[in-house]
Amino acid sequence: MVMSYYCSLKRKKMKNPVENNHSDSVSEFILLGFPCSWEIQILLFSFFFAIYGLTLTGNLCIISAVLWDDHLHSPMYILLANFSFLEIWYVTSTVPNMLANLLSETSTISFYGCFLQFYFFFSMGTTETFFLSAMAFDRYLAVCRPLHYPTVMTVQRCIRIGAGCWVSGFSCFLLPVYLISQLPFCGPNTIDHFLCDPGPLMKLSCAPAPATETICAVYNSVLIFSTFLFITSSYTLVIRAVLRVPSAEGRHKAFSTCGSHLAVVSLFYGSIMVMYVSPTAGNPTGIQKIVTLFYSVMTPFFNPLIYSLRNKEMKKALRKLFRSMRFCQRQPLKN
Repeated sequence: MVMSYYCSLKRKKMKNPVENNHSDSVSEFILLGFPCSWEIQILLFSFFFAIYGLTLTGNLCIISAVLWDDHLHSPMYILLANFSFLEIWYVTSTVPNMLANLLSETSTISFYGCFLQFYFFFSMGTTETFFLSAMAFDRYLAVCRPLHYPTVMTVQRCIRIGAGCWVSGFSCFLLPVYLISQLPFCGPNTIDHFLCDPGPLMKLSCAPAPATETICAVYNSVLIFSTFLFITSSYTLVIRAVLRVPSAEGRHKAFSTCGSHLAVVSLFYGSIMVMYVSPTAGNPTGIQKIVTLFYSVMTPFFNPLIYSLRNKEMKKALRKLFRSMRFCQRQPLKN
C-alpha cells in the first residue's frame, strides 16, 4: 500500500508541472526518467548502481595498470589511460543523478543544472570521439609506418595529442549549448528522459526554432561522420597492412589489438548515429532512452572488458597489479 501510494504520488507530481501557466518562465525541469512501479524502480536502481560501480572499478584498474607497469608507458596505453579516465567522468555526469531520481518523489533539476549536465555530458562524448580518432591514428602509424613510429609518435607528442583532445572536446559543444539555452522556455517543463538531452529540450521551447535545430543537426552530423570516416579509413589501411604480414603470430597480435579498438568504435558510433544525426527526427521516446542508456551507461561498462580481455599486455599488467595488491594486504602492519 505504501509503495503504491509513493508511485502514484510521484507520477502525480511529475504531471503537475505540465499544467503550469505557459506565461511563466521555467526555472527548473522535471526529468521523467522511468515512470513505473516502486518495485521496478528499486530493481533499476540496483542494476544501474552495480553497473556504475563495475564501470568505475574496471576503468580505474586500467588506469592503475598503465601507471604501475613501466612496460605500458607507451603512446597506445597512455591514450588508453586517458580514455578510461574520460569514461569515468562520462558515466558520472549522468548516472548518479539518474540513481537519485529513481529514489526521489520529484525528479527535478534546475535550469542551470540541466544545461551544465548537457554541456559536460556532450563535451565528454565529443572528447571520446577525438580520443578514438587519436587511438586509430596511433594504430595506423604503428602498423603501417613501423619504422617511423618511434620518432613520429613520441610520448611527448602523445601527451600533446591527448591534451588537444580534451581541449577540443570541451570547446566544440559551447555553441550548441548556448543556442539551445537562449530558446524561450515558459512551460511545460517535463523532459521525458533521464538526462537533459537536446532533442527533448528543444521540444519544450515555447517558440519554434528551426534554425537552431538545423544548426545542431548539421553540427552533430559533421562531428560524428568526420571522426567516424577518419577512424574507419585508418583501420581499413591497418587491416590491409596486417593481411600482408607473413607471420600468422604477427597477424593475430595486430588483429587482437585493433579488434578491441574496432569493437569499442562500433558500440559507441552505432548508438550515437541513431540518436544525434537528427536529434528531433521523432524517434519514439522509449527507443531514445534505450539507445541513450546503451552508449552512456553500457558502453563505458563494456570498454574495460573489451580492452583487458583482448590485450595480452594489459592482462599481464592487471595480474601483476592484483598480485601486488594482495601482497600488500598480507603484509603485517608495522608499529
